[in-house]
Amino acid sequence: MGLYKRNIVLLFLTFMGCARPKSSNEFVQEKTRSDFHPAWSKNMGMYEVNLRQYTPEGTIAAFTRELENVSQLGVEVIWLMPIFPIGEKNRKGSLGSAYSVKDYTMVNPDLGTLQDLKDLVKKAHNLGMKVLLDWVANHSAWDNELTLEHPDWYIRDKNGNFLPPKGTDWSDVIAFDYSNAGLRRYMTDALRFWVQEADIDGFRCDMASLVPTDFWEKARIELDKIKPVFMLAEAEESTLLEHAFDLEYGWKLLHMMEDVAKGKKPVSDLKSYAPVLAEEAINKGRYKMLFTTNHDENAWNGTVFERFGEGAKAFAALTFTLPGVPMIYGGQEAGLSKALSFFDKDTIQWRESDFRPFYSTLLHLNKENQALWNGLSGSKIEFFKNTSDQVFAFQRRRKNDTVVAIFNLSEQPAQFVFAEDIGFTTLKDVLANQNQKVIQGSSLRLGPWEFYLLTN
Repeated sequence: MGLYKRNIVLLFLTFMGCARPKSSNEFVQEKTRSDFHPAWSKNMGMYEVNLRQYTPEGTIAAFTRELENVSQLGVEVIWLMPIFPIGEKNRKGSLGSAYSVKDYTMVNPDLGTLQDLKDLVKKAHNLGMKVLLDWVANHSAWDNELTLEHPDWYIRDKNGNFLPPKGTDWSDVIAFDYSNAGLRRYMTDALRFWVQEADIDGFRCDMASLVPTDFWEKARIELDKIKPVFMLAEAEESTLLEHAFDLEYGWKLLHMMEDVAKGKKPVSDLKSYAPVLAEEAINKGRYKMLFTTNHDENAWNGTVFERFGEGAKAFAALTFTLPGVPMIYGGQEAGLSKALSFFDKDTIQWRESDFRPFYSTLLHLNKENQALWNGLSGSKIEFFKNTSDQVFAFQRRRKNDTVVAIFNLSEQPAQFVFAEDIGFTTLKDVLANQNQKVIQGSSLRLGPWEFYLLTN
């Protein structure tokens, strides 16, 4: 799409969707409504898709053919990594970073067309899934046409030169200046374009904390006028969740789990942090995304097996049972054991794996058991007394649903004793698909990194 045509599209969206400006009081009142999160987000599990690496073709259409498999896995929300044309100037690798955006209202021709995206979203919706687009608001490619039309929209040095985001080594991108009202209007209209044109259900926003919070808050209002959207911030800052975003990253938990896996921190740190997660989710209705890997972690820090060792499954299960929204990176269900290239083609090696039924069980459990639902729809954590420091054991209950989770988070054998009556004599072990005795005084022997997920 040429620059003139793109501007006409955005101008049309501005006139079609913008009511009179809101006063600050109206703005605050609307964003503190009790139904801030879309209703469909209360029990969702997320799935990140690296389109370039997902299939040999690396296209939208090729991934669309995989949607039935993704749906059967139990996925509710698909997050697509950026689909936009990639800058060529100062490009890294042969294909460049998907986060170096050359045009915000076009589809990368290497991935397909706008119609391909519409077809993907329509099929996903028909299968009961939602689709989020990855959005890069902080910076663009060096050869984005905005550099020619609106150089004043960028941060520049005293000589007028464009600059990468401060404190980064991202030499393939240059930073925007959000003190400019024109940039804010353009970026908001570009966001609205994808909701209106492709029926996108929301956005995962890259480096959200590097963009002013009030921009996101006002953009959220305009997006919600079209339909209720869901917004994920790549950040861990509570202010972003007040009026703009539904969900933030759970980096603190991720790094804590890695440290426990490596013996750098005791399990007691997790026991202390879990109630904090519950407080944010259950009492404040704030969502935190829980995961063991994503595109960044996999590419730059190694596979889950390198970072969690033999505890990879245990910590994955923990992200599905603690208060939060669980997310898996496409390929984990195939036992992804390779750090995928970030700037070059590197197709996921799909194979039969016991990780697929493992993740499918967890996704369906999270979707169907109300004790594990998100935010205000979920339940608090009730810790069990146990006889071993390395055992992390708790239950969550809501209405008629109960989940009992017992983890040995160490490389040493352990034992757990039901020291109290929990109201059941047996529960179902959802991973082994068999009953487990849970009367007071009964015990479980746990091998290294072994765990149980029990439900009624």
